[in-house]
Amino acid sequence: MFTHKKIAFIGPGAMAEAMIHGLIRQNVAEPASLLAAGPNPQRLQQLHERYGILTFTDNAQAARQSDVIVLSVKPQRLDRVLHGLKGAVPSGALVLSIVAGASIDKISRGLDHDIVVRSMPNTPAQIGEGITVWTASTGVSDEQLEMTRRILGALGEEICVEEESYLDMATALSGTGPAYVFLFMEAMVDAGVHLGFPRRIAEQLVAQTVRGSVDYYTRREDPVHLARLRNEVTSPGGTSAEALYYLEKAGFRTAISRAIWAAYVRSQELGKGGKSRPPENNAGG
Repeated sequence: MFTHKKIAFIGPGAMAEAMIHGLIRQNVAEPASLLAAGPNPQRLQQLHERYGILTFTDNAQAARQSDVIVLSVKPQRLDRVLHGLKGAVPSGALVLSIVAGASIDKISRGLDHDIVVRSMPNTPAQIGEGITVWTASTGVSDEQLEMTRRILGALGEEICVEEESYLDMATALSGTGPAYVFLFMEAMVDAGVHLGFPRRIAEQLVAQTVRGSVDYYTRREDPVHLARLRNEVTSPGGTSAEALYYLEKAGFRTAISRAIWAAYVRSQELGKGGKSRPPENNAGG
């Protein structure tokens, strides 16, 4: 337990709360060593009442007394937050970012601080079932690397990579990934309702099918290619073969690939300060 280390969360949103909850639940940190800072007093009071942590409306005030500073703000607010924190980060403190698209160089220059870890968690981290890809600058010590593993491990699995370019890839694949899964599940549920199932039953069927399929893949003693598992449930001339034919004909595989690539490009744009854009209008095209 990091009883002698203070961890400040700059941006007390859902992911910050997931980390706070995980750190306390797994006895990695005590509530008294956790701080949260943000502009919304009601949100801060909510976190204080739930977890007993210290809260601040002044980001710099929280940062000055911390050993680890977690940047958990929206990408569009990062520049303003970095500007407000510049000069307030203790010289030996670890800055741990979960901001999508924000490079180590951007954070380091914005804070004039070279002890930085960049990470990309995903939504299941909120129940301790996430996966986080992360990488560290050369200024991060061995002790701080271990602290990072413990902190991110409170969210689920963690993978340390040497190449920072993997972070934009992880943003597109695992960071945004739950959205693809939820959309796929929603489409299956709606199809079930169209067939005649009550929505409640359709949701139960779809949720357990997805959960069971993932467990069947991950819990096997013998590693196997996903295509082999797909073939196991695809009898010649059967219902699965018919359904898969239509998915392939509709470009399902290509659509998923292009969507992930689009998310990857957008992650890079955000890292360069890209602003919000209106969705493309493909009507008539």
